[in-house]
Amino acid sequence: MLRFSLLSPSSSRARAGLLTTPHGQVPTPAFMPVGTQAAVKAVTPEDLRAAGATIVLSNTYHLYLRPGVKLIEQFGGLHRFMGWDGPILTDSGGFQVFSLGHMRKLTEEGATFRSHIDGSEHRLTPELAVAYQEALGSDIAMVLDHCPAYGESPEAIAEATERTHRWAERSLKAQRRGDQALFAIVQGGWSSDLRRESARRLAGMGFPGYAIGGVSVGEPKALAYRAVEDAEPHLPKEKPRYLMGVGSPEDLVQCIARGIDLFDCALPTRVARNGSLFTRQGRVSIRNAKHRDMDAPFDASCDCYACKTFSAAYLHHLFKSDEILYHRLGTIHNLRFILRLMEESRAAILGGTFDAFARAFLDGYKSTDEETRLEQKGKWAAAREARGLQEE
Repeated sequence: MLRFSLLSPSSSRARAGLLTTPHGQVPTPAFMPVGTQAAVKAVTPEDLRAAGATIVLSNTYHLYLRPGVKLIEQFGGLHRFMGWDGPILTDSGGFQVFSLGHMRKLTEEGATFRSHIDGSEHRLTPELAVAYQEALGSDIAMVLDHCPAYGESPEAIAEATERTHRWAERSLKAQRRGDQALFAIVQGGWSSDLRRESARRLAGMGFPGYAIGGVSVGEPKALAYRAVEDAEPHLPKEKPRYLMGVGSPEDLVQCIARGIDLFDCALPTRVARNGSLFTRQGRVSIRNAKHRDMDAPFDASCDCYACKTFSAAYLHHLFKSDEILYHRLGTIHNLRFILRLMEESRAAILGGTFDAFARAFLDGYKSTDEETRLEQKGKWAAAREARGLQEE
């Protein structure tokens, strides 16, 4: 079973803890690389370990459609199937289903949807979401929730939040595996009252962990931070808190400061493949002409395989030549940057210096302009839908 112990002073909102699962321990705060289809794009399990990953996330919707939950179960579960022996969290697939728009029909029972692959019809209910994740054998499973889109009416958000609570109760009743932890998901959109009420209601149900969902769906950052601030005080302090879909460096530091323990996001791997690499000063494009003849590591302060082994000129050449090796090396760098940021945040919390650490990091890190960020996210979402919901 899952156990969670807090190691940091209880008076601090930034927390350091230790999450113990059947497949190993996860020091928190922790970031989960996203392996949508049982693989983190471009890297191997050995690459993930070397970069400092202790837990990964996979996607129930995609695995249900291809290769199929039954096949993975025949192989002994998701850990054996993907060659990763550490902890795995699976999401319920609800976000993917609800983002299908006209391709799905929602009722109180659940959702009927058409596959983005071949148009075949399928059904997902809270009970089936639990059953599929139990068959996959992940260490942490997520309930099926109703995630409203950004810009929904207050009435629609209230309805989605209440449905999320009813589905959470059904999910608990459906649970059969004693070695898999089931996490609830706080909803409430951009209503502080609904967020607080959702956190209180779900906390009263006694889940072993809690996520905050419905953020990173196209809203300004300030609203995402507020959603965390509204929910966090009403969640049990002795249980892990997981912020879904957030992964930019500045957001991670900001939300660790607000009491979050777990994060996931495809952003670090996706932007790496597009040529954007993280540095302490912000994102830098490997396309830049200054890297063409740079006979030095891309980031001399980075201890990742790519920076320790190759020059920036070589990475620039690989990217400009559209060589697949760049995708692996760029992904390794960005994951190591994020995972090292988690390690440094944890050390600062345990050392009582997190506030100073966070200030120094945020002062030095240049975030992507908000208007540009939202525009880029909109373009990515449209391209993602056209490709068929490829999360990464």
